[in-house]
Amino acid sequence: MKPKISDPKRLRMLNLILDRGVSDPAVLEALARVPREKFVPPPLRDRAYYDGPLPIGLNQTISQPYIVAVMTELLRPAPHKLVLEVGTGSGYQAAVLAHCFGKVVSIERLPALAAQARDRLNALGMHNVTVIVGDGSLGFLPRAPYDAIIVTAAGPSIPPNLKDQLKPGGRLVIPVGPHSQQELMVVERRPDGSLTESATMRCVFVPLRGAQAWPEA
Repeated sequence: MKPKISDPKRLRMLNLILDRGVSDPAVLEALARVPREKFVPPPLRDRAYYDGPLPIGLNQTISQPYIVAVMTELLRPAPHKLVLEVGTGSGYQAAVLAHCFGKVVSIERLPALAAQARDRLNALGMHNVTVIVGDGSLGFLPRAPYDAIIVTAAGPSIPPNLKDQLKPGGRLVIPVGPHSQQELMVVERRPDGSLTESATMRCVFVPLRGAQAWPEA
């Protein structure tokens, strides 16, 4: 069931995402409720609901709405779940996750982006999101294990620490590959502790930097 939306730009964005196959009601409701224009620089706010990535400064981007929707749906949202987001960026993906999961831990390596995202999320009343500064490729052990982990930047491979911090039955969604193009991978930990990996679609993300990812530029 499609949420009711009065904003024509947001409605057009949601219709595009629906047409491309995203159907999870929680994801659609989150996209309908989160004001994406609050997460983009003021000069770009007229393009906030354009279905493409936008620059947010410091060589980072806010992801395409469709990709945000797909990655969130692949995590299998549920209100009791704890999710780790690697790469807070503008905070938009964290805001969508906040509507789909019980608690969100979001880790960002750039202190300026983390501070801005924290302020935006707090201003919108999303108090179930904790934003921290750190090396996201290492995960965040104090709150592990996680029901779901989402990585919003691309690594050369899947960081071992992120696999280790995934609960049985949990899912990790991460773009993996060279800088030019990646595969969106889903890692699932079975109840017996074993892992499965599958590729879902091609994509392009900014590089994931860290000890278990690409080295700092």
